[in-house]
Amino acid sequence: MATSGFEQIEADIERLSLPEQLRLMERLAHMIGQRAHAGATVREGDLVAMANDPAIQRELSEIEKEFAVTEADGLAGIP
Repeated sequence: MATSGFEQIEADIERLSLPEQLRLMERLAHMIGQRAHAGATVREGDLVAMANDPAIQRELSEIEKEFAVTEADGLAGIP
């Protein structure tokens, strides 16, 4: 019976020592993180479109209203 490529990879990983498995996981996590970060870049045009979106503007207005009390307590702007 033929095994899938994924099953073959799992079998190969099982043959690695624990330190080798950990190193592999670290490398995979790094690679996946880089790919996720690269896909998450935002273009300036996207930001402009969001800033001009009436729904986003309404939401920001609601958030400002919710935090108005915090601004009034004198803690706003303190790093």
